[in-house]
Amino acid sequence: MSKIRLGVNIDHVATVRNARGESYPSPLRAALLAQKSGADSVTIHLREDRRHINELDLKQIKSKLKIPLNLEIAATKEMLNIALKRKPPFICIVPEKRQEITTEGGLNLKYRRSFLKNVIDKLKKNNSRISLFVEPNVHDIADAKNLNADCVEIHTGKFCNLINKKKNYKNELLKIQKAVDLGNKLDLEVHAGHGLTYKSAKILSKIKGIKEFNIGHFLIGESIFSGLNRTIKEFKRNIK
Repeated sequence: MSKIRLGVNIDHVATVRNARGESYPSPLRAALLAQKSGADSVTIHLREDRRHINELDLKQIKSKLKIPLNLEIAATKEMLNIALKRKPPFICIVPEKRQEITTEGGLNLKYRRSFLKNVIDKLKKNNSRISLFVEPNVHDIADAKNLNADCVEIHTGKFCNLINKKKNYKNELLKIQKAVDLGNKLDLEVHAGHGLTYKSAKILSKIKGIKEFNIGHFLIGESIFSGLNRTIKEFKRNIK
């Protein structure tokens, strides 16, 4: 069984920086430390409102990073043009609302479908691997394949919230399992992300067929106390 890759999302290093409008802490430094600590990729979400990562971060990290950069973007003309210019090896298309605190769910694959398909096609021609952030729903998994995505990233937020609140998560875990199984059957690479902690990541790592976890908020928060190097290594132990 192949090991599950760990993508480290460093957005919230930029959140801390932007809280005071300073040049520190540096997202580039965090990206390079994540790389040194054994991360398989680094994820950044360039939001339309630039609440954390900005274009300069993207430019610097893309130029210095040796492991793959995974750029999360909304399906907009502005973000399409930025991604075409910067050419990150991995791109995950995510839903985005200005008023949300964090991404609240998977993409609505029916909304502006022809535009979404056009965005995917252009980015793939630009040699980026394209993932769609979706709910653990077999219909969305099948639709992602129809849209010619390379991968799906399953939104694990509801599952993680149930675990955090010590509620029964078995039904949600079953949904994720079915989504992963279909994704593998359709030859889509399956990833998982959102709200993952040591505990929830360890549970999900038992599902055969998940190739990659993308973890940010908890990981960066835990690193305040334990350090980024130690936190990344602990996650890698948990998802073996």
